Amino acid sequence: MSKEKKPSRQQVYTLVVQIGRKTGDGLPEGATSAALMCFASGVDEAEAVRETVALLKQADTAPLDVTGYGTLAEREAEGHEISDDERDLMQRALDENAVIVAQVTPFFGDETEN
Repeated sequence: MSKEKKPSRQQVYTLVVQIGRKTGDGLPEGATSAALMCFASGVDEAEAVRETVALLKQADTAPLDVTGYGTLAEREAEGHEISDDERDLMQRALDENAVIVAQVTPFFGDETEN
């Protein structure tokens, strides 16, 4: 019985995760929360979200909300401009079956109107 490698059904999803404050979360002093842009692999977006939330909880953060922006193809179809750096990180997430935190935007005070 030969073991042929099946083509991967994994895709990479772009997620933005809102996190609250938690001791040891690594956010700057005075930050009240943050948004993390992540690239996460999964067979579907629900799996990518579950894996991302689990990983962020293990990393001592407090995930509050996740917004999915779809796969690379879905984002391109919507006209999103995607940099080469983003594409490289997406490929890395796929190759490593990983969650990559590409950007952290801390919020200070009440910045909800920005």
